Amino acid sequence: MFDFSIVTQWIHSLLTVTLGLATGWAVFIECVLVGVVILTAYALIAMLMIYMERKVCAFFQCRLGPTRVGPWGVFQIIADVLKMLIKEIFIVDRADKLLYCLAPFLVVIASVGTFSFLPWNKGAEVLDFNVGVFLITAISSIGVVGIFLAGWASNNKYSVVSAMRGAVQMISYEMSLGLTLIAMVILTGTMQVSTIVDQQTGPWNWLIIQGHIPAVIAFFTFLIAGNAEANRGPFDLAEAESELTAGYHTEYSGMGFGYYYLAEFMNLFVISGLAVTIFLGGWAPVNIGIEAFDQVMNYIPGIVWFMGKTLAIVWLLMWVRWTYPRLRIDQILKLEWKYLMPLALINIVLMTVCVAMGWTL
Repeated sequence: MFDFSIVTQWIHSLLTVTLGLATGWAVFIECVLVGVVILTAYALIAMLMIYMERKVCAFFQCRLGPTRVGPWGVFQIIADVLKMLIKEIFIVDRADKLLYCLAPFLVVIASVGTFSFLPWNKGAEVLDFNVGVFLITAISSIGVVGIFLAGWASNNKYSVVSAMRGAVQMISYEMSLGLTLIAMVILTGTMQVSTIVDQQTGPWNWLIIQGHIPAVIAFFTFLIAGNAEANRGPFDLAEAESELTAGYHTEYSGMGFGYYYLAEFMNLFVISGLAVTIFLGGWAPVNIGIEAFDQVMNYIPGIVWFMGKTLAIVWLLMWVRWTYPRLRIDQILKLEWKYLMPLALINIVLMTVCVAMGWTL
């Protein structure tokens, strides 16, 4: 499997040795280039997610989805993006202008920050710290602040109520997300994302298999909590227009609204990518122990494996969204505090016992 760290070393040598730049300037240019690549990938994947959402939604509703703009409607997303970019941005009277303008950026910063931790291939981890799992949970929590500030700063009582509901939902389900990640940290003995993936490169070596029943419980708990964390159906209270108009982003127009729309789809991708990274081997190919088969699988680039697995989980979560009806706020909180979080706590104990008894790894 090709190691992308070789590419970064070559770029650093090109800047410092060939071009004669100082180390500080070389690192600065490298950071700018990586940032441009990350933001470009973020935007392109967001467009893919929007197109996929429309097609999957149409499939479950016996429709065709976008068909007119371009072949199979692929250019419809480009048209929508251009429309969003040229729409007028206005600020509500008597709104807290600073917080009103800051809120969408906080949501996008949280989304891009967690997106940067995804391991696309061997050596292609943009952010890879020895406390990576902890930083993922910390950075993702910034989005709660952005949602709360959106409702509060809009000076709209309906937006405030929706922001409170959205914030309490996200804070609640962050508990289950964190607890499931703790269970997998107990299994692997590390919080570094690259090391977690490296432990899953052998045949039948995915953590969902290594960890037995506790890992399976953690996987499904992670998907449910992640779906709620991303405000996706059946946990999409912000879409309850008949109750609270459009929710916490009612008073936003143009790209102010576009940032929330973008972050929702990308949070779905991030949750799916983290599930693949932690439980399903990340970029590692599907090796089954048969030499000829494994050699063929190893020729497929790791980024293809990662994207394929991630989009499969995305499709599963979209299936859930367009199958189950929306839950009320009391049902959402009951599911978390009475069922998911106690289950996650019990699962940590089970995982600890399994590791202590040597039943895993």
